[in-house]
Amino acid sequence: MTSSVQTSDSRTLLRRVTSASVIGSVVEWYDFYLYGTAAALVFNRLFFPTFDPLTGTLLAFGTYATGFLVRPIGGLIFGHLGDRIGRKKVLVFTLILMGIATTLMGVLPTYAAVGVLAPILLLLLRMVQGAAAGAEYTGAIVLVGEFAPTHRRGFLASLPGAGISIGIVLAAAVFAVFSSLPAEQFDAWGWRVPFLLSAVVVIIGLVIRLRVPETPEFERLIASQKEAQSPIKTLFKTQPKEFFLALGIRIAENGSAYILQVFVLTYLVAQAGFAGTVGLVGTLIGAGLCIVLIPLYGALCDRIGARWVYLGGAVVFVGLAFPYFALLNTGDPTVAIITVAAAIALAYGPMCAAQPTLFIDIFDTPVRFSGISLAREFSAPLAGGVAPLIAIALLQVTGGSPWLVGVYVAALGVVTIVCLLLLPKRYGRPTVGAVTADAKDTSVLA
Repeated sequence: MTSSVQTSDSRTLLRRVTSASVIGSVVEWYDFYLYGTAAALVFNRLFFPTFDPLTGTLLAFGTYATGFLVRPIGGLIFGHLGDRIGRKKVLVFTLILMGIATTLMGVLPTYAAVGVLAPILLLLLRMVQGAAAGAEYTGAIVLVGEFAPTHRRGFLASLPGAGISIGIVLAAAVFAVFSSLPAEQFDAWGWRVPFLLSAVVVIIGLVIRLRVPETPEFERLIASQKEAQSPIKTLFKTQPKEFFLALGIRIAENGSAYILQVFVLTYLVAQAGFAGTVGLVGTLIGAGLCIVLIPLYGALCDRIGARWVYLGGAVVFVGLAFPYFALLNTGDPTVAIITVAAAIALAYGPMCAAQPTLFIDIFDTPVRFSGISLAREFSAPLAGGVAPLIAIALLQVTGGSPWLVGVYVAALGVVTIVCLLLLPKRYGRPTVGAVTADAKDTSVLA
């Protein structure tokens, strides 16, 4: 894909690029997981207090899902810009936008102060957050993937995925600390501090990103005047099959993230009868494991191919569909914590690690940002963003029994498995021993 990095200066640049990609993922998922955690544990009471607890939670997750409904809009806009004006410029802008939205959430007035205006403002900020996230992670993996030498692409492109877990660990840890405050203090000001702290991470990320140049692949594309004038039009003209398969491949990874790391927080409290810290601790451990395991899964992608690593995670996700909830219902907090952590590490982890190098391989350079962004973000309303909302609705239908949620989880996994099996075999192959010259076709014109 790109020539092997040899010089000391090149290695320094690669480390800087990797850091810039990872820090953006940390910010994005710190912000997103923070919102999901707050939706599960506090927004229902402070922004929707006139409803019963389960309905309030449903409405809070409704605002959570709205962020995912606008992500495709962000994907359309920023994906186009990423293929037209460059990866770096888009990444700087989305980081700023994401940080501003999350920080402002920390100063929002509650329903008790301004009435219905409070949930309206919360919804608007969530929409801004969602639009920015529509390109943030895509830009991060494209940036590092287009700098990485081919034989290390799986490992290096997986590192932003580890950044996701770092962001989740930070969000869960910070929220756990402040949620341990007396309830009165937590409701008054404690829940706000984690949102305000987002500004610190954003500033660090901006300092790093501003020092990173544009990717060599994009510069070559511009120099040869072979960039797509209309990347999205070109995408659907040249790679429609690949786009729809990538969208389906994304379903289980996206769904697993929000079933195993967000919905479970509500389930453990409302249905299994545990304290809120049980889910947070399980998520914290699982995400902590992923910080270590995702790079290892990424290195495995270089050895055996991203397709098979991804498939392994999807199979585990389907296999967990029913045992997962049975284990959570044992009443033993230790069993619940281990179950949450293991599911994240063994199902979500492999899919998260394999997705970047697989998608970079699938989409040609002139449409890569648009292709990955749209595949990721148009799958989000179908799986991830609405997953907690659908799962809670299914619990209401069954009177609190999780069997329909299990069916839903299994269905998400089956969609991904089928799409992976339909994907042409030339995609997602091992990269160790591969020719390091750029193998992508950059001759596609609008």
